[in-house]
Order: sequence, then structure tokens, then C-alpha cells
Amino acid sequence: MNWPFLSKRSISQKRYIWGLIALAAGLAVYTFVVVPLVEAKKKADEEILLNQRLLQKYAEVLQNRKAVEEALDRTLKQGEEIQKRLLGGETPQLGAANLQDMVKRLAEKNSLAIRSFRSLDPKEVGSFRRISVQIEFSPLNSMQSLTQFLYELEHQEKELMIGEMDLLVYNPRTPNTIQGNMIISGYMKGNKGREKEKEREKP
Repeated sequence: MNWPFLSKRSISQKRYIWGLIALAAGLAVYTFVVVPLVEAKKKADEEILLNQRLLQKYAEVLQNRKAVEEALDRTLKQGEEIQKRLLGGETPQLGAANLQDMVKRLAEKNSLAIRSFRSLDPKEVGSFRRISVQIEFSPLNSMQSLTQFLYELEHQEKELMIGEMDLLVYNPRTPNTIQGNMIISGYMKGNKGREKEKEREKP
């Protein structure tokens, strides 16, 4: 290419001008080509790093959610097992009635004649309510009946226990003839337990 403004210049001037042109072209290439490419690569690297962090965070969330779900499932299963061992009924009166029915069935099964039942005041024990009844039974001629009754009572599906027991032996020489009374207790959900359930049921 023959540029008119260069024809009247000396060789050194021409070289200087061409150098300036080359420098300008280089700066233009750097500014409009290299810099955008570098910035684009930097941005792409940042996006890749961000995506990797997001994926890692998502994986952690999934793992934590799985652990939480497993813990919740265990808690629910434990809650179901505990529920099975509690007395039925929404009120202490119904709980005491259910407890009396169970005690009567076991007493009849083991030939234990109950003279009287007395429901005691319920007591709050943590998240539960303890329901107790006091029974007085007629004289027995066999310790085996009483022993079997106590064994079956404490091995029921419901969580039952003997709180107190007072036995009277008529004749120490014949200890098989005894009578007495005992306090039998079971558990049902207390006010705190019901409040916790309501809180869990809230959306």
C-alpha cells in the first residue's frame, strides 16, 4: 500500500510512524481483544467456583435434611412406642377408669378378690401425668396368686408399676393367708406433653 503522507518522509521517520501505528494496533488488540478475553475467562472462573460452592452447599443441605428426616423418623417411632405404653383417655378420670379395668381383669384372672378401689389425685411428672389407684384385696390362701398378679401387672403393654404395698399376714406360722392393699400407677400425657404436640402440629 502506498500512503501519500509517507512518501515525503525519511526512512527513519517512516519507521517511527510505522512503529507508532504498530503500537496503536497492539494497544487496540490488547484493549479490545485480550482484555475482554481475560475478563471473560475471569468471570467464567468465578461462575464455575460459585456453581461449585452452590453444589457443595446443596449437597450439604441434602445430607443434613436426610439426617434430620432420619432423626425425626426415629423420634416419631419412639413417640409411637411411648404412646402404646400410656393409658388411654383424654382426662385423668378416663385414664383412671382404664387403669381400674386392667387391674380388675388381671385380678380376676389370678383369683385375687378386690374389696375396694380408690382413685388418687393425678400428679404431673415432666411431660406426663401419673394416674394412681389404691386397691384393697381380700385374704388369700396362696402367695402364688399374688405373685403371678404382680408379675403380669408389671409386664403389661402399658407402663404400670406398684408404688406402695402393705401386706398383713394373719398367722406368721401360716404365711400363705394374707391380705393387704397396694397403689398401682400408670401414665398418660400431661399438660406439657400436649402443649408440645400442639406446637409440633403448627404449620
